[in-house]
Amino acid sequence: MKKNKNIFKKIKKIKLDNLIIGIIVILIIGGVGIYMAFSNKETPERKEVKETIPEKKLNIVNLNSKSRPYAVSINNIGAARGVQSGLQDAYIIYEMIVEGGLTRYLALFIDADVERIGSVRSARHYFLDYVLENDAIFVHHGQSPQAQSDFSRLNVDRIVVDNSKTGWRDKSLNLSSEHTLFTSTDKLASGIGSKRTERNKDYLLKYSVDPLDLSKIPESKEASSVSIKYSSSVTSSYDYDSTNKVYKRSVNQKAHVDYVSKEQYTFKNIIVYEVANNKISGDSSGRQNLNTVGSGTGYYISQGVALPITWSKSSRASATVYKYDSGDDLIVNDGNTFIQIMPKGQNLIIT
Repeated sequence: MKKNKNIFKKIKKIKLDNLIIGIIVILIIGGVGIYMAFSNKETPERKEVKETIPEKKLNIVNLNSKSRPYAVSINNIGAARGVQSGLQDAYIIYEMIVEGGLTRYLALFIDADVERIGSVRSARHYFLDYVLENDAIFVHHGQSPQAQSDFSRLNVDRIVVDNSKTGWRDKSLNLSSEHTLFTSTDKLASGIGSKRTERNKDYLLKYSVDPLDLSKIPESKEASSVSIKYSSSVTSSYDYDSTNKVYKRSVNQKAHVDYVSKEQYTFKNIIVYEVANNKISGDSSGRQNLNTVGSGTGYYISQGVALPITWSKSSRASATVYKYDSGDDLIVNDGNTFIQIMPKGQNLIIT
């Protein structure tokens, strides 16, 4: 009987051992299952947080726009200078010599809303060379015989400003009638008709979104003031405003002021170079020729600094190419530009 009791004890021990082993196995299996359950659980995807940096855009032009600019012939006779309007909204303005030692402006407006532009005057044939290089729609009232013959030959799209649909006479001005014609971008839009409105050429100038530090270029020199003589009747000049980083414009040592805003005109960039001119033979009014096609040297002026540049124009309709002395294409600061095409042999002073 004792022997049997020992057997029973052994059986109980075996059962107990098996039970413990079973419990351990269950715990192990359970633990593994729990681990597997957690390890297989999908973890939330890590989403990369990308910092959104706004794309830098130019203020002066929209690089995505294909609009054609308007190129408006602007009166610059002394009597009418005080009523000049809207020039601050032009992205490029040219100044060129005309008869009698006077000058006129060709002001380019693109994607702008300008309520008063003028006063509008007549065309000269060499104005067309700068209209065409910008693929612009030419805006004028009247023309020289030379310009008249070039309109169709050069296929120039034009809007002739009148006194109703495309412009108006400001009779409140105490001026001769020829100095009182004005227009607006809304008025000009009404005169486009079936003319092409999409530009076929790139912008004339290449702009930098970030301000250029021109002072680091070895050829640079200080340009706090600029004086450009056209004749005994007209000298255009600029003084650098280092606070606002623009040039304040004057004519004949008098601040050049907008008639509407009463504020002095300011420009970010100045391009100045000489072009030979001569009186047209047999023209009783003394009208001029301008040798727009060719090449030469000049200056790019911005941020209080002047840099020597070269210019070249291969045909009347082709774009003027501006380059640094190094041969690299000229890049200008984001802002409006006054292109001073001065007669050869006149005085240019940069200090």
